[in-house]
Amino acid sequence: MKMTDVLSKAETPVLSLEITPPDRGRSVDELFSAIEGLMDFTPKFISVTYHQPHTVYEEVDGIIRRRPKRKKPGTVGISAAIKNRYGVTTIPHLICGGFDRFETEDALIDLHYLGMKNILALRGDPAPGHTRFVAEKDGHRYASELVTQISAMNRGEYIDELDNAVSTDFCIGVAGYPEKHSEAPNLDKDLFFLKKKVDAGADFIITQMFFSFDSFRRFVEKARETGITVPIIPGIKPVTNRRQIEQIPRLFFATMPQELVQAVEGAKTASEAFNGGTRYMAKLFRQLLNFGVPGIHLFIQEKSDDSRALLSAVYGS
Repeated sequence: MKMTDVLSKAETPVLSLEITPPDRGRSVDELFSAIEGLMDFTPKFISVTYHQPHTVYEEVDGIIRRRPKRKKPGTVGISAAIKNRYGVTTIPHLICGGFDRFETEDALIDLHYLGMKNILALRGDPAPGHTRFVAEKDGHRYASELVTQISAMNRGEYIDELDNAVSTDFCIGVAGYPEKHSEAPNLDKDLFFLKKKVDAGADFIITQMFFSFDSFRRFVEKARETGITVPIIPGIKPVTNRRQIEQIPRLFFATMPQELVQAVEGAKTASEAFNGGTRYMAKLFRQLLNFGVPGIHLFIQEKSDDSRALLSAVYGS
């Protein structure tokens, strides 16, 4: 079912989850166990991330060969497995990095054959080891260009002109950044590019994680002033230990309010830090519900203890 259809029919804000495929060579069982630990809360969607490969060059028989090495394969397979195993609609991520337009079209055809109705279209991060995003030859530089290609296929328009081509039927999601994208000079410029993605055909927005309600509220208000009318779904992540306090701002460029930092770093034990972080995030969760969001998107780990504690604090066990 399409995300927009579920949101329009839901009487209360819907819950969705975001997971990351396991590293190459590791079992998917831990991931399934984490999902099962949250099924009591009836998530309506589960999105599955996709990561650009790290390219290495190896000499084989005197010939230098380019070899892509993907640390976390399995996005499409896991999406299909979750859909079949749990009966939950999945949203595979599709990124610009590592694909040209022709490979993107092939990937979209595969997803269409699998019956996927929703896609989260992203530019993606720079390739591992690089500080700047570089598009593939004949690939997309911006998420708006990827959205344009998906929208064209929804109209039956393929790269090569085809007779009687079947139209795809994807509901397209894109990313929003309440504190602006790390590469944008300011929020106004970032919203300009978000509007381009919506104008290209995006149907809904899921935000990057944030930890301040005021940041999200200002983002939504400015987005509406810009003319963005599609649903905006906040993305949040449980924070329950000091390592997350240190790593999340560095990896995701998200600001952590002092109240959250103090709740975790000021705790005397790991258990107190877990409970303090959970209380703060539960308060943020309730603020978002009271604000009237259409849903909440929860970024989860392979172990879902912190996510379950957060959802239990909001909804009850």
